[in-house]
Amino acid sequence: MEITPERDRMSNLNARQRLRLISPSPDNPLATLADAVRAGLTARPKQLPCRFFYDAQGSALFEEICSVPEYYLPRAERQILESHAQEIVELFDGRFTLVELGCGNAVKTRLLIQAAWAKRDRLLYIPVDISPAMLEKTCLALLGDFPGLEILAVAGDYEAGLACLKIACEGPKLILWLGSNIGNFDRAEAEAFLARVRQSMTPADRFLVGIDLRKAPSILEAAYDDAAGVTARFNLNILGRINRELDGHFDLGAFQHRAVYNDEIGRIEMYLVSRSRQPVGIAKLGLEISFDAGETIHTENSYKYSPDEIAALAAASGFTVGPQWFDAQHLFCTTIFKPQ
Repeated sequence: MEITPERDRMSNLNARQRLRLISPSPDNPLATLADAVRAGLTARPKQLPCRFFYDAQGSALFEEICSVPEYYLPRAERQILESHAQEIVELFDGRFTLVELGCGNAVKTRLLIQAAWAKRDRLLYIPVDISPAMLEKTCLALLGDFPGLEILAVAGDYEAGLACLKIACEGPKLILWLGSNIGNFDRAEAEAFLARVRQSMTPADRFLVGIDLRKAPSILEAAYDDAAGVTARFNLNILGRINRELDGHFDLGAFQHRAVYNDEIGRIEMYLVSRSRQPVGIAKLGLEISFDAGETIHTENSYKYSPDEIAALAAASGFTVGPQWFDAQHLFCTTIFKPQ
C-alpha cells in the first residue's frame, strides 16, 4: 500500500486520538532544575541529581551510550526479553495493563508489547518518563506500529506515575522497571521505593525489575567510562543544561568525567571533576559557585546486586521473588517481584 502524505497525516491523527498525555504537578520541592542546582552546588560535597541528565540532548546521548561496546546492560537485558517475553506475558491469563517506570525509547518494551499482542487485540500501556519530548516521540512511534494499543502517558517522575496508577488502572498490571534504574537508588531508598510500589499493587499484579549484577570492577568501570567518551559527554551535558536553561557559565572543557567502582558498597560512582580552581556564575539563580582544583560534583550512583541481595530486598519491601531470568554471561538479571 502506498503511503501518501494524506494517509500518513490521517495515521498520525489516529495515533494521537489513542494517546492521552498528562503532566502531574511535582510534589518534590527540589523537582525543578533551578531548585536542585541551587541546593546541590551550594552543598558540601557538591552534587546534582541524575534525573536532570535527561533533557533532549541527554536522552539522545543515553541512546548513543546504549550502543557502545563496553555498555553491556541493554544488550544483556534485551537478550533476556527476546528469550522470555512470551513467558513473561503468560503470567496473565487474559488482559492486563502494562505500566513502565522510566520508559525512554521503549525499545525493549516493544518485545513485551509484541508478545502480548499475539493473544490480545487491545492493550493499555502507561509509560512514565521525566522527559516530555522523549515520551511523546516514543508513544507516537508505538501507536503507529500497534493499532490496538492505547496509551496514557505520564510526563513526570516515578512518584507521579505511582499516583496515577491508583486511579487509572482496572484489572491486573504488569509494572516494568527496566534498564537497572533501580541502581540509581541507594539500598535503603530502593527498599522504600519498592514498598511504595507494593502499596499501589493488588495481589494479581506483578513487578518486573531489571537488575545489574555485581561483577569484576574492570567490566563495570569500562561500562561507565567508554573509550569513545560518550558517557563523559552525557555526564558533562548536565552542566551544558545548566548553561542553556539557567544562563550558567560552565566551561565544559574545564571539567572531566570520572567513574569509579566502590566494591565495598557495590556501586559505580560518577563525578564531574574541576580541572582547576575556578568560579562559575549562574545568572538566573544569582549565584557564583567556587570550585577548587580537583573538587567534584557527584552526579550518579549505580548500585549492583547479588542474588542474595535481591532476595533480601524483596522480603524487606513486601514481595517474594518470582521467576528470574539471566543473560548467557550472567551479567544481568530480570526478576518478577510478587506481592506477599
